[in-house]
Amino acid sequence: MEVTFRVLKRTINWPRGETARDVITVGNARPLDQALQHATIEMLRWLGEDYGPDCRAASHLMGQVVRYDVGNVFNPAFPVACRIARRWLTKQ
Repeated sequence: MEVTFRVLKRTINWPRGETARDVITVGNARPLDQALQHATIEMLRWLGEDYGPDCRAASHLMGQVVRYDVGNVFNPAFPVACRIARRWLTKQ
């Protein structure tokens, strides 16, 4: 497996990542709904910053196409990934 990292200087609250297929934000907290909220809000911010829709349009898009992955439910905090397939996005 080959992994390439590109470091951008910007302020973010939670980790972000990109694959060839998806853009991904990650939240980590306890309880689970707080981790989900962190990942979702970070995705909303990212869409507004780099992809152009206003908050309302981004919310509607996310309501239709977001996929969540829960990393584990054993440790004290729950990692949650919020994913959107790139096919739904156009970079500004």
